[in-house]
Amino acid sequence: MKIHWMDEPEEHDYPAARSYLTLLMEEHWAEQTTTKLHKADMSEFKAKDIFRASHLPLLGLSNTHIKHNLEKIKAGEKLSPLLLVRVKGDLFIADGYHRLCAVYSFDEDAMIPCKIVSVD
Repeated sequence: MKIHWMDEPEEHDYPAARSYLTLLMEEHWAEQTTTKLHKADMSEFKAKDIFRASHLPLLGLSNTHIKHNLEKIKAGEKLSPLLLVRVKGDLFIADGYHRLCAVYSFDEDAMIPCKIVSVD
């Protein structure tokens, strides 16, 4: 079974990313970073590498968002790519953490399309 991906992140992913980023940085920087994400080219990384770089824990299969995304994978529905931000060497998943957990649970070696930007 193959994981299917949209060509670009869904439009509602960007405001979600901005909302998360305002917890990490001042609002004007979060807005600028979200604009950079919108304009960024697509990249691809393995699920296990994104997890290692982000230092985040894997959420359990009992999480409703993980279950929902696993159902989408099994149904052959397309997932939205991740939005990633590097800040001084640290990787933050601005949007798509639950999708990452679902994909990793399904296939840790799966290539995940994403947009990634660096912020100094």
